[in-house]
Amino acid sequence: MISRWSLAVVLCALPVCLPAQEINFGDDASEWALDGECDDRRFRGSTMAPGLDRDDVGHDASDCKSGYVSGALSIWEFSEALPATDCSVIDFGDDTSEWANDGLCDDYRFDGPGGDFVLLREDTGKDATDCRQLCEQGEIALRDY
Repeated sequence: MISRWSLAVVLCALPVCLPAQEINFGDDASEWALDGECDDRRFRGSTMAPGLDRDDVGHDASDCKSGYVSGALSIWEFSEALPATDCSVIDFGDDTSEWANDGLCDDYRFDGPGGDFVLLREDTGKDATDCRQLCEQGEIALRDY
């Protein structure tokens, strides 16, 4: 028989419940570190920066840790987001981004192997063809699901 305490320990073993000291937040080497916004794509939530660059992964530790500890951010895992992403109900928008139709999804709402190196909020809903195809192929998932 599992006690309530044992169940809590099992549930908190999931990535979204990791104590901050168990997450490797990295360093503050990003150009955008220490500005109050998390630039690390491993996280999701209300204090994320409007631009996310893969070069900043692990290089905005203070901002991301602060957001995580406050509860404004959580860990984003592609493997968890993929099954929660229903491509058939998403409004992908249009193809008006400068980067539309380049084979990568530039829409800030998505990430994964098919996500572009840099994601900007201004490209939200502006790369429909690429994002729809990559979503249907399981190469991207919603960042906030």
